[in-house]
Amino acid sequence: MHNVTIAGAKNRSNAVVGYNWWKKNRKGLLLVLLSGLLYATHVKAQDTGLLKMLDDSMAVNQQSRYVTGTFKGTHIINLHSVETPAQGVLLFMIMHRFGKINDGGYQLFGLDNATMRMGFDYGITGRLTAGIGRSTFEKTYDGYLKFKLLRQAESAGKMPVSVTAFGGLAYTTLKYAGKEYLNATYRTSYTLQLLLARKLTRDLSLQLAPTWLHYNLVPAIADKNDVFALGIGGRMKITRRVSVNLEYNYLPVNPASSFKVYQSFSAGFDIETGGHVFQLHVTNSQGMVEPLFIGRTTGNWGKGDIYFGFNISRSFNIAQKKH
Repeated sequence: MHNVTIAGAKNRSNAVVGYNWWKKNRKGLLLVLLSGLLYATHVKAQDTGLLKMLDDSMAVNQQSRYVTGTFKGTHIINLHSVETPAQGVLLFMIMHRFGKINDGGYQLFGLDNATMRMGFDYGITGRLTAGIGRSTFEKTYDGYLKFKLLRQAESAGKMPVSVTAFGGLAYTTLKYAGKEYLNATYRTSYTLQLLLARKLTRDLSLQLAPTWLHYNLVPAIADKNDVFALGIGGRMKITRRVSVNLEYNYLPVNPASSFKVYQSFSAGFDIETGGHVFQLHVTNSQGMVEPLFIGRTTGNWGKGDIYFGFNISRSFNIAQKKH
C-alpha cells in the first residue's frame, strides 16, 4: 500500500510539472505549429501552381504537335505515301524489280532479268516536294509534285488525317517499229492522286489513294483515255525498325478492255537502317510509275506472275538550316 501511494504521488507530481511546462510554453508551441501549417500550405500552393503551369505547357505543345512517321518512306511499295522529304533534303531512290518467279530455274526464277527506276525527290519546303525519275521499263521518264495539304495532329479533336496531293506525268521513249507517229503527245500520260492517311496506333497506319489516270494514247478504240482507281495501303510495325507493308490498287472504272489488266497487289517489309530505308517485296506489277502499275499491270498472281524486288532510299541534307 505504501508503494502504491508513493507511485500515485509521483504520477500526480509529473502531471503537475507537465501542466506547468505547457502553461509556460504554450504560446511558443502554438507559434511553431502555426508557422508549420503556413509553410505546408505555401509549399502545396507552389506545387499546384507548378503542376498547373506544366499542364498548360503540355496543352500548348500538344496543340502544335503533328503525327510523324505514318510511313517510313515516300513510297508504301509502288504507291506514293503521304510522306515527303524535309526542306532542303534530297532523297535518292532506286526501285528494282527482277523477272517473274514463274520463269523457272533457267532464268533463276526471274533473277536473270530485271527492270529498275532511279529517282530524286527534293524538299523545296517542308510540305512541297518535286521529283524526277527514269525507268528501264518502256524507257520511261517521270516527274511529279507532292504537296502536304493537311497533317494529322496528336491531340484529340484536331486534324484526324494527313492529306497529300500528288500530280505527275510519265513519258515513254521506247521505239516502236513502224509507229513513227508516236510523238511526245502520244507518249505522255498523267496522274492525279489524293493521298489520305491516318496513323491509327503507334504501330498501324492506313492510306487511301483515289486516283485519276489519263492516257493520251490507248491501245484500242474501245479503251478509255481516262481511268479511275482506288489505292489502299497499310503498314504494321513488328519491331522498332521493321514493318510489314501491303498495297492494293483497285480499278473500278474504265480498265483497258483490249488486253487483260489485273489489280496491282504488293506485299513486303520495310527495314530502316539509319539514313537508309530498305524495302523488300513481291508484286505482280513490273512498272514502277502510276500509269504503268495501276492501269497496265498484266501479271497474274494465280499463275505465278510475281516479281521480287526492292526499293532503297538515301537522304542527303543539301540546304543548311538557318539559325
